[in-house]
Amino acid sequence: MTLVKTSILSFIATAIKMIAGLVINKAVAVYIGPAGLALVGQFQNFSQLVMTAAQGAINSGVTKYAAEYGKDNDRIPILFSTAAIISLFSSVAVGTGIVLFSNYASLHFLKSEDYSYVFVIFGFTIVLFVINNLLLSILNGLKEIKAWVMINIIQSIYSLIFTTLLIVFLGLDGALIALVTNQSVIFLIVLWMLRKHQVIKLSNFKCAFDKPEAKKLGGFALMTAITMLTVPVSLIIVREIIIRSGSLEEAGYWQAMWYMSLMYLMVFMTVIKIYFLPKLSELLQPSQIRNELINGFILFLPILIVLFVVIYYLRDYLLIILFSPEFQEVSDLFYWQLIGDFFKLAGTFFGILLAAKAKHFRVILVNVLFSISFVIFAYFYYADIGIEGVVFAHFVNNVFYFVFVILISLDLVYGKQKFSVNNNTDL
Repeated sequence: MTLVKTSILSFIATAIKMIAGLVINKAVAVYIGPAGLALVGQFQNFSQLVMTAAQGAINSGVTKYAAEYGKDNDRIPILFSTAAIISLFSSVAVGTGIVLFSNYASLHFLKSEDYSYVFVIFGFTIVLFVINNLLLSILNGLKEIKAWVMINIIQSIYSLIFTTLLIVFLGLDGALIALVTNQSVIFLIVLWMLRKHQVIKLSNFKCAFDKPEAKKLGGFALMTAITMLTVPVSLIIVREIIIRSGSLEEAGYWQAMWYMSLMYLMVFMTVIKIYFLPKLSELLQPSQIRNELINGFILFLPILIVLFVVIYYLRDYLLIILFSPEFQEVSDLFYWQLIGDFFKLAGTFFGILLAAKAKHFRVILVNVLFSISFVIFAYFYYADIGIEGVVFAHFVNNVFYFVFVILISLDLVYGKQKFSVNNNTDL
């Protein structure tokens, strides 16, 4: 499927997901307020951490190798079976841990033991989340974008209706319950939709555990785990800095800005993930990689600039529409956040290239380095200029990220080496 077709389909799915997310955030803002929004953000970052561990951090590897092998390769059943065994083992282990330490997790992340039951529910349902995401990763690798889009649209619509109703009737409790149960229902829908699939079928998940395949996925597991763990941890720490030095409400203002950032970047990030990861994994010549990246920049960056200008000048109206009058203080945070997001997205093209070519050490280095630097910048800039310092730290951090990730990717884009499945790792 071409970049343009993938972009259009991804835009449809992501636009619906974005609208659903914005409506849900509106419900949180109106019925729970800034403090509640901050707590929901804390729980979402916690769930990102445990989901990474529960999935064995292998989903990016599953996408990559499914794309490289192709539908008819004899390694496909071995890949699927090995990935499923890793996912089941990891999810059961992590789910058990969540249940056992539910009181501690509730007190630490949500500032009260009253929500321990939410963590218990999460512990029992996390295996369904994990299997659902594994199936979606396989679809992505097989480049079945239409099916991927349809599932994501259904998931977004269901999440919108279910989450909003729970927030209206149960407040913060409803928001948290929705977060830990949404994909359990979606999993059943996914199974029904894939019941006649020619590749994703039960017989392809019955092979024995394969150590060589697990070793290849293990390289991605380390890379993905550190990537997915460092970012949520850095956000949790920054949010704690704001809460302890300022207030829970101020953390809610920053969370609102971060949510908006996630929403408009989601469209572009989704296309980069579902198109460029498998596509760049296939390409073997640096010249081919270079052309694909240039096409991506030509298509996306001008659109991004126009979008950011529109968002900036309409920011006050957007805050009222998407949140509530309580969030008007967020208006001062847009300038540096938007510029920082531009450099973040531009650098992500090269970040995906590193992942596609299994440059595990470089990906780990980038994510650890710039997660730590964001916390450091945020700490000092917040102490100096308050909440605006956090978004300025975001800008500074992403400028350095953009420059650094280009420098460590030059050999992949301008080198003379031809890549292959067996020589494209550096860890």
